[in-house]
Amino acid sequence: MLRFIFSFFGTIFSWITTGLFLLALVVGGIFWMYGRDLPNHEALAQYQPPTISRIYSGEGRIIDEFAKERRLYTPPEEIPDLVKYAFISAEDKNFYKHHGYDLRGMASAALTAAQGGPLRGASTITQQVMKNFLLDGSRSAERKIKELILATRLEQTLTKDEILGLYLNEIDLGVRSFGVTAAAQSYFNKSLSELAPEEAAFLAIHPKAPYSYNPAKNYDAALTRRNYVLREMYENGYLTQEVYETAREKPIKSVQTGDYPSYRESLPTRDYFTDEIRRQLSKNFGEEEFFEGGLSIRATIDPEMQTNAAHALQKRLEELDRGMGQWRGTGKTIDAAALDDGTWEAALSEIRVARDVTLDGKWYVGAVNEVGDSALTVMVEDGVGEVSVPREDIKWVRGSFRDNFTRGDVVHIRRMTTGDNGEGDLIRWSLRQVPEVQGAFMAMDVNTGRVIAMQGGFSYQNSVFNRATQATRQPGSSFKPFVYAAALDSGFTPATIVVDAPIEINTPQGVWRPKNASRQFYGPTPLRTGIEQSRNLMTIRLAQEVGMDTVARYAERFGVYDHMGQYLASSLGAEETTVFKMVSAYAMFANGGERVEPTLVDRVQDRYGRTIYRHDQRVCEECDVASLAPGVAPKIVSNRERMINAITAYQLTSMMQGVVQRGTAAGRVNLPVPVAGKTGTTNDGKDAWFMGFTSNIVAGCYIGYDTPRAMRGASGGGFCGPVFNDFMQDAVKKYGGGKFKVPPGGHFIKIDRYTGARLNDSASGPNVVAEYFRDGEEPIFGLMYDGGFAMGADLPLFEGQTSSSGEREVQTSTGRTITVPEKAPINSLSSGGLY
Repeated sequence: MLRFIFSFFGTIFSWITTGLFLLALVVGGIFWMYGRDLPNHEALAQYQPPTISRIYSGEGRIIDEFAKERRLYTPPEEIPDLVKYAFISAEDKNFYKHHGYDLRGMASAALTAAQGGPLRGASTITQQVMKNFLLDGSRSAERKIKELILATRLEQTLTKDEILGLYLNEIDLGVRSFGVTAAAQSYFNKSLSELAPEEAAFLAIHPKAPYSYNPAKNYDAALTRRNYVLREMYENGYLTQEVYETAREKPIKSVQTGDYPSYRESLPTRDYFTDEIRRQLSKNFGEEEFFEGGLSIRATIDPEMQTNAAHALQKRLEELDRGMGQWRGTGKTIDAAALDDGTWEAALSEIRVARDVTLDGKWYVGAVNEVGDSALTVMVEDGVGEVSVPREDIKWVRGSFRDNFTRGDVVHIRRMTTGDNGEGDLIRWSLRQVPEVQGAFMAMDVNTGRVIAMQGGFSYQNSVFNRATQATRQPGSSFKPFVYAAALDSGFTPATIVVDAPIEINTPQGVWRPKNASRQFYGPTPLRTGIEQSRNLMTIRLAQEVGMDTVARYAERFGVYDHMGQYLASSLGAEETTVFKMVSAYAMFANGGERVEPTLVDRVQDRYGRTIYRHDQRVCEECDVASLAPGVAPKIVSNRERMINAITAYQLTSMMQGVVQRGTAAGRVNLPVPVAGKTGTTNDGKDAWFMGFTSNIVAGCYIGYDTPRAMRGASGGGFCGPVFNDFMQDAVKKYGGGKFKVPPGGHFIKIDRYTGARLNDSASGPNVVAEYFRDGEEPIFGLMYDGGFAMGADLPLFEGQTSSSGEREVQTSTGRTITVPEKAPINSLSSGGLY
């Protein structure tokens, strides 16, 4: 009997032992099979999470940030224990005890499911790290096995705090915030160290369902879940009873429920400047590095001047728009029923219109409520409520309120006040609209290339298309200085005479007969007057004399074009370029002819603070010296390439000063310091330009419709000149300015700016100008150039360019000397020859 009992139990033991052995083999085989080709978990030791790239102003203030996942990395040792304990209590209370997996938790979850309870996960924090970093999110046995294997391996590689740091920096916690630091900022506008227990517990409710507990939408569920986490923290010994009971009674206060201001309120609205930085750095570093690399970018922007640039351009565009007398509005409406049931503000919040305009005060968004004969009632968002607009406010609009408005129309509106920028006593509420005509403006330092302001349109929120860098338009006559630069470098002088007379050029499209803007011809004229009065025919003849290949080479060297066609029409600015390129090129005139590379960024640092880009490449020869003599500064050496002769740059600058003083920009630009510039207007007034500079700041403006069409009365001086002037008034106050530096190697000679004739040193009067000539190159007065074009019509000469005797001797381009009477028959001048 005893033998039988031993035999029976021996058999049972054998079966159990064999079963366990086979089970171990099966489990081992499974783990071996799934563990062969797993991702390398050791790479997590060098984990670099995708983090926010931030743009800072020169003063160190954050002005914008970019990220695909809004994450701010915090090292594990800097995460407060309170936050760690909240997540451990919510997700894995045995975290510090297990080895990557929690058998008791798994058994408990299985028992709950067997009893008909809800199916819940039993993944530890370590397993969640594996799932988030190395595996997909599928709900399968295979993924679970891999997760267990990797979790066990990771526990042998990293410390518990390192694993917890990975988890707390990676996890999605709702409101498009990843990691506890970004979430604390998004929910409470606080740093981690400022969080109270109830706030830390609130963050810990989100890992399993990050978008289910938004307190603004699901407050009760969020409160219940938060209090559950607080209870777990108390039961696990992380909170005292007093702290727990106090925290449990507190309501949820968050940015989403309006209890705290959003961190974004301290940031300026995104504008053309920071978006252009995004575009350029994404190209230079790659989109992944820019959006996920945690870059610290020091921008060149001057926030004050950026605002001034925006307002200067917006003011002029609005003036031009109002001159059309047409109300277009936003083109958006809300359901009139929303006005009746009081939900109009929620309806307005869904409408995408510009909310970033602050011209003469903030532009609000509202909806038309009542349309009357003498007044219009508008419901205005942002807590303003109902306001009334009198009929006199739309006297610039054709038609009445009833002709132009219907109930539910979405409109822009601002306070018109006795003070500036919406300050002072209210005069009335005034309707506004985003102009249809658009433009761009840019300003930069002529010596460093640092862009201090860039406005790519009326409103970034209305149109993100940056017309300063992306819109390619014909620069018109603002291109002419590059033709004149090529000529001055080729031996011409400001006093050189070029014939202003009709030209006929055979082209494949037919005969081209270019004209001056005035539709008149002025005969033999000095170069200075040609650029001051923007003479097209003189420019074409000059380009022909110099050679379009030379002109194209200069334009390409200055960066105006990548590849310029060698056509005479191109000398008048017929090819397209951008404001960005034109401003950069003009800077080289202003700084004496040296290459300057435009930049919106001073420096870029990686997530570790290492500088990976610096714009300023100048050499500081004495910066490493331990000490310098009192009053002695380190010597900084510029290694910039020279683009044109310094005397050429000064001659051209002097001629462009004449554009502002008495030429096509006269009366439009009035600054307390010397200023030079050039206007540009294309055929039919489709594009209007003004490029100008002082001794240290260069700026440029373009105005035109996005789909080119004629602008009534368009001119570069009339349209863009006021924009430049308004901005530069403020720029001069801040940055100063002085006389343009006269380079060595030349001397001044007084000439008659009408005739180009040499005058004695004591001469004075409105026709007298002191021109700068190179030493050793005696200017030849009376030599005339016609570009080799045949001419056949008698022309009146420009008034005031004859001597008291009414005639003078001149030399033609073929070398023949002739006497030119007061009214010269143009056929008495040689046409030279085509070459």
